Amino acid sequence: MTTEKLALVTGGSRGIGKAAALELAKAGFDVVINYAGNTEAAQKTVEEIKALGVQGEAYKFDVSNVEEVNKNIASIIEKYGRIDVLVNNAGITRDDLFIRMDEDKWNQVINTNLNSAFYVTKPVVKLMMKQRFGAIINTTSVVGVYGNVGQANYSAAKAGLIGFTKSLAKELGSRNIRVNAVAPGFIATDMTKDLANADEYLKLISLRRMGEAADVARAIKFLAVDGTYITGQVLEVDGGLII
Repeated sequence: MTTEKLALVTGGSRGIGKAAALELAKAGFDVVINYAGNTEAAQKTVEEIKALGVQGEAYKFDVSNVEEVNKNIASIIEKYGRIDVLVNNAGITRDDLFIRMDEDKWNQVINTNLNSAFYVTKPVVKLMMKQRFGAIINTTSVVGVYGNVGQANYSAAKAGLIGFTKSLAKELGSRNIRVNAVAPGFIATDMTKDLANADEYLKLISLRRMGEAADVARAIKFLAVDGTYITGQVLEVDGGLII
């Protein structure tokens, strides 16, 4: 299958990942999304991508499993021949106060939110280096910059993504590969719908509202497409939560 430009979005069946996939499709990219479990949601997203006049496809695999990642990335590359944009967006939460946090909660979040970016990016970067072109956008979080009570695991993973972003930007810039991150604040998604004391958090946001997934998606599209002289940066999309 031939494609002029392809974007791969992990965790692309819902929330910020879905919005990013659709935004990149609007920009003319064929889009492959990865998803973990909800096949119905993934297929719906693919239908919405195709409705924008580009190719779309969903691959189900566990981004925290390196064997599954390598197998599926190889299949995507074999089929499409290129990957121009990678959005590392897959993520989970397993919140708890640190004193009560067990190893499973820690490891699940680190493996899915941080290790997955290493696993997915490695084979993609090898291809981008041959292409001498590429853009990588990692979805981190404001809690990766500032921390948050009850999210030591999530904050550590997201902070790790920031260091990962800046290091790769330094390593890959000479190959015309840009690496940036977006750091969302409180965004209305499935991950935040049951957020306790939401009204209290809104008082801390300068714009006095939660963000939408589309707000983050537009930032991702900007870094992927328009920010051609931007690399190694973390763009906070938080409505003025931390200023």
